[in-house]
Amino acid sequence: MSAPAIILATLNARYIHASLGLRYLLANMDRHGGGGLREQTRLREFTIVRPVPEIVDALLADLGEPADGSPQVVGFGVYIWNVVQTTEVIRRLKASRPALKIVVGGPEVSHEWAEQEIVRLADHLITGWGDVSFPKLCRALLDGQPPIKKVIPGQQPGLDDIALPYAEFSDDDLTHRLLYVEASRGCPFKCEFCLSSLDKSAWAFPEADFLAALENLYRRGARHFKFVDRTFNLKIDRTLSILQFFLDRLTPDLFLHFEVIPDHLPERLKAMIVRFPSGVLQFEIGVQTFNPEVQQSISRRQDNEQTCANLAWLVAHSHAHLHADLIFGLPGETLASFAAGFDRLYALGPHEIQLGVLKRLRGTPIARHDAAHGMIYDTAPPYTVQQTAVVDAATMQAFTRLARYWDLLANSGRFPRTLPILLGGPSPFAALFAFTGWLWQTTAQTSRLTPEKLVDCLFDYLTVVIGHDRESIRQTLLADYLASGARANPACLNGLLKDRDKPAPRQPRALAQRQDRHAHAGAAGEQIIAMD
Repeated sequence: MSAPAIILATLNARYIHASLGLRYLLANMDRHGGGGLREQTRLREFTIVRPVPEIVDALLADLGEPADGSPQVVGFGVYIWNVVQTTEVIRRLKASRPALKIVVGGPEVSHEWAEQEIVRLADHLITGWGDVSFPKLCRALLDGQPPIKKVIPGQQPGLDDIALPYAEFSDDDLTHRLLYVEASRGCPFKCEFCLSSLDKSAWAFPEADFLAALENLYRRGARHFKFVDRTFNLKIDRTLSILQFFLDRLTPDLFLHFEVIPDHLPERLKAMIVRFPSGVLQFEIGVQTFNPEVQQSISRRQDNEQTCANLAWLVAHSHAHLHADLIFGLPGETLASFAAGFDRLYALGPHEIQLGVLKRLRGTPIARHDAAHGMIYDTAPPYTVQQTAVVDAATMQAFTRLARYWDLLANSGRFPRTLPILLGGPSPFAALFAFTGWLWQTTAQTSRLTPEKLVDCLFDYLTVVIGHDRESIRQTLLADYLASGARANPACLNGLLKDRDKPAPRQPRALAQRQDRHAHAGAAGEQIIAMD
């Protein structure tokens, strides 16, 4: 294979993530004045854990030795999770090949770029949308007519003028990686912590073209689709059309992930949702905060009562796996008001509650609150809030640990019988905060905590610190441990794990295991209720 004139590159957080943005660029290389460039372009993806020297060596090997002075271009997709490593990759590439043209783009460099080292090292920056502007720039660079300006505002075309990227997913991608798709871009809401608040509206791709692309992916064997739309249920007719597409093609291995608006669930949509069996739908529901004053401060419009009613309906009547999101550290949000919101959400019973800490993404309007609310952020990516006027640094650190422990204890689905005991009392959050504080003092770890270590810690805390009956807690932990499929021997269960069946064959997806544990936990809960 001859050396490419153009390489599209990025560093993904994990191998399973396949860059949708780069595939958009690749699909549009022969359009918008870039005719003939598609065949001269190669896509190269790495992960952030791969050593930088190896990435540089791989790119230089792809580029080969420069022939007769012909220009070559490497474009990098830059995000909050890869900017540090990508900066060093570019530094080394330019040192090895000074004539190489480096172009950067992506959310991390589209705003507040003037002082960024990665922009200084690059030859050109495209801010915002690159579907049109990147091919145009590459054509100019290869023709020896580089633009005078280093920073190029990305041109935003109509979505019907953008080639869809899904043919650029390889068969190997479809088999081994998450498949990202989008039926629309943009968002009409103005939540100030989100980059989508800068959009003027939400725009939908032509429905017939999008469904045809889905059909092609489905025929090629794709069964896992993660929609990146910010507001999948914004336009209900469109939502129903897409759901019907998949309902007509149900298979046991079909999996669909959608991000939905929490307070918008009309009856037509409910009627469609209930037709999907268990294991197919996963909804990410961005609640973020229940505090009305905080919501108003950050320009977030949300009907809290309707949000709760919709969540309660989804839990009671649908088979969807529900992820509900909360953010700690928003301007004006105290630990007490967050605790009240957590307790309210926990009572509704979503399968998972994702606890995030506010990040000050470049360009987001949340920065306007810095002075008034004493917002102090880490200066290094991912720019996590360190303290606010109403949350000190020690509390913020304690919450960050709590969020990690919560994922291990609750979102993992490993402790469905033990968790209600741990969180018993007037405030589940207060109980959780107390336990995670003790866990940190006891272990000084937030990583490398095995399921067995957690079982023993829970046993010690619930029996020694709280004073629950030892044998009752032991039997509860035993039931959870056996149901989780773990195969080792926690100390507190010594002698109770003999003569176990051989482990069942490992499921192909960690996500499937996690959802399965939650599903079995729900079934167990129903049986307990039936016996009461």
